[in-house]
Amino acid sequence: MSLFKKIFSSQKKEALDKGLEKTKTGFFSKLSKAVAGKSKVDDEVLDNLEEVLVSSDVGVDTTLKIIDRIEARVSKDKYMGTDELNTILREEIAGLLSETHVGEEAEFSVPPDKKPYVIMVVGVNGVGKTTTIGKLAHQFKNQGLKVVLGAADTFRAAAIDQLQIWADRVDVPIVKQKMGSDPASVAFDTLSSALTQDADVVIIDTAGRLHNKVNLMNELTKIKRVMQKVVADTPNDVLLVLDGSTGQNAFEQAKQFTKATEVTSLAVTKLDGTAKGGVVIGISDQFQIPVKYIGVGEGIDDLQVFNKHEFVDSFFSATD
Repeated sequence: MSLFKKIFSSQKKEALDKGLEKTKTGFFSKLSKAVAGKSKVDDEVLDNLEEVLVSSDVGVDTTLKIIDRIEARVSKDKYMGTDELNTILREEIAGLLSETHVGEEAEFSVPPDKKPYVIMVVGVNGVGKTTTIGKLAHQFKNQGLKVVLGAADTFRAAAIDQLQIWADRVDVPIVKQKMGSDPASVAFDTLSSALTQDADVVIIDTAGRLHNKVNLMNELTKIKRVMQKVVADTPNDVLLVLDGSTGQNAFEQAKQFTKATEVTSLAVTKLDGTAKGGVVIGISDQFQIPVKYIGVGEGIDDLQVFNKHEFVDSFFSATD
């Protein structure tokens, strides 16, 4: 590894550690209370641990899965000290994430045989969708890839303006129409433009409305159908952006969007401002959809490719 890559990798890890600080501080202060005065993992410790995990937004179903796995280990080993609990928790959480995240990408990259690689971005307003698109465009451009943005959230003038600001900031082309235009028409124009420009990556923004799931489903289906007239088998990735700071509300949004369309990957934003980072574990496990990106800060480089090993390491680093 070159010196630059080592420095960059170290900066990335520091940003991740810092981004998860509130989550791990909250989690471990609760955990230390849960095992206070106990030397052995017994039913009471497990009940307390269950409470800690649920209150850390890991989610009830995922929490029960973790507790079941630890119970199985306790019953097999006959005795387990509370001092071993952190290590066991770390192993079980890493194990859960490994079931969803197979063959993770090391960096921001797209398959070379898919050109242009089309990412359709979905998610409700206010979760950091447009910011995520801008930061993604920045990262892909840094990899030497040619990126085109499509402003298909035509229901809000602010969404089009915001995406234009990011396009200018990152210096990538954007395709847009006026507010109220047909989103599918914008997607069609974006892909046509991308082919003309020999672009590597196309990122399409879509409207973030959940109040009428039927309309949302119809709209997303139409956008896909129209894009396929230009480039077959697109989009290559349907990326759902969720705000990590909303905890259980993020679960609900994931549930609604996965019903409305086929979601292939997740981005969890705003982890730096919250103690609810455990939501990444629960959402990944419950929906069996890989978390591809996480937002750990407001800076343009603070969107990271999710790495399960680094995430678990940062999550538990408070105990090392």
